[in-house]
Amino acid sequence: MTVTTAHKGEHPVEALQVSRLALVIVRAGVLPAGAAEVVAEAGNRVLLVGSGTAEAAAELGAARAWHAETAGAAPAGLAAALAPLLQDVRMIVLPASPDGRDFAPRLAAALGRPLLAWATEAKVDDEGVSATLSRLDGRLDVDVRCDEACVVTLVPGARNPLPPSNGEVFEVVLDVPHGVDAERLAVLEPHPETMDLAEAERVVGGGAGLVRSDEDAVGTFALLRAVAARLGATTGATRVITDAGWMHHDRQIGTTGVSISPDLYIAFGVAGASQHTGGLGSPKHVVSVNTDPACPMTAMADLGLVTDARALLEELADRLGVQP
Repeated sequence: MTVTTAHKGEHPVEALQVSRLALVIVRAGVLPAGAAEVVAEAGNRVLLVGSGTAEAAAELGAARAWHAETAGAAPAGLAAALAPLLQDVRMIVLPASPDGRDFAPRLAAALGRPLLAWATEAKVDDEGVSATLSRLDGRLDVDVRCDEACVVTLVPGARNPLPPSNGEVFEVVLDVPHGVDAERLAVLEPHPETMDLAEAERVVGGGAGLVRSDEDAVGTFALLRAVAARLGATTGATRVITDAGWMHHDRQIGTTGVSISPDLYIAFGVAGASQHTGGLGSPKHVVSVNTDPACPMTAMADLGLVTDARALLEELADRLGVQP
């Protein structure tokens, strides 16, 4: 790995010659969900800004990476500082993580170019940028074409990352201007019940086996959310559940929903269809609660509990002292 330092007012020429580049915002060395995927979409080249960027660059292992320590920089000032460095990059790709979604429109405004938000695919050629945008909670794909340089946010889980490579790393020192900007009062950890599924370390999922035909499905999933919150977990569901309207589509786990790789995944009444398991990534531990001992979800689990999922959920809620 080669590390080169660019002093204030300077930057590596290569940073201006690439046609596509990933931009990743890092907090204390922690990469956001989808970071490796935007690097793959941008041709294995990335610029990391924030805090702990050197460690994050080493973890990503891109073929070429630039990193700048900008801890405490206000968003508008950071966008203004980055604009001269990125003005000739035709496609800048950010993960559609909370920081990415917040910063992308600011950067697009600073560069004076369009923003293609919530893309599942993006490509650049001699004539412009083409992308597929996900709309209506993933139920509609819209193909768009832009004849000018663009900023793109990529949906986490939309594509496979590349294997790490022992590439070059350049350090860039940015002069972030002061001016009228939003003042950051505090950075709060997300509540488990509302945080992005892709970033959750613990996920409790519900499937069709959790609901009996004579029961209140909405109440069942309210109970599931309450139990998950007590466990410090985020709630997810299968496509059957989100299509029925019992949980919102942003809670759907699967190839047409959100891809996750939590430390712990507890599946209540989830049979384990390929569409669902295809979005599980590599969870460290999986617990399956299902009456079918031979279902795919139980077969892939570290611990399989062969019992009624609804009854176990109610017992767990009673022992935890939670109400929906």
